[in-house]
Amino acid sequence: MRLLVLASDHVDADAVRSALGDEEVDGAEVLVVSPAVNDSAVKFWIGDADEAIADADAVARSTADGLKADGVRARATTGESEPLLALQDALATFQADKVLVFVRDGDAARYREQDVIGEAERRFGVPVVEVTG
Repeated sequence: MRLLVLASDHVDADAVRSALGDEEVDGAEVLVVSPAVNDSAVKFWIGDADEAIADADAVARSTADGLKADGVRARATTGESEPLLALQDALATFQADKVLVFVRDGDAARYREQDVIGEAERRFGVPVVEVTG
């Protein structure tokens, strides 16, 4: 199975296994995508994305490294700050069989308002599993 994991914060291998089960994770090829989210509207509007990209890179790498340490084939990349754009870009080069989206508590309302999960399934035709917390 090819699994795309979208996460703004570090996610450990146990959380991935808990969301999908060992049978789906074992032997999977995983692409971890972390959106480069600015923590400040001011930084966003002035185009200062360097810190957001560095943070996203660190999150993606630490998540992928944790999965690798657990025996999963994983690699990391950063993505656009908007989750749907990050998914779209990643799915253009990585044909995932399933998408696992980890939504932080502070982003849950925005994800629901934008119907990120439903829209992702409609646009990309890939099952999406959401984990909030």
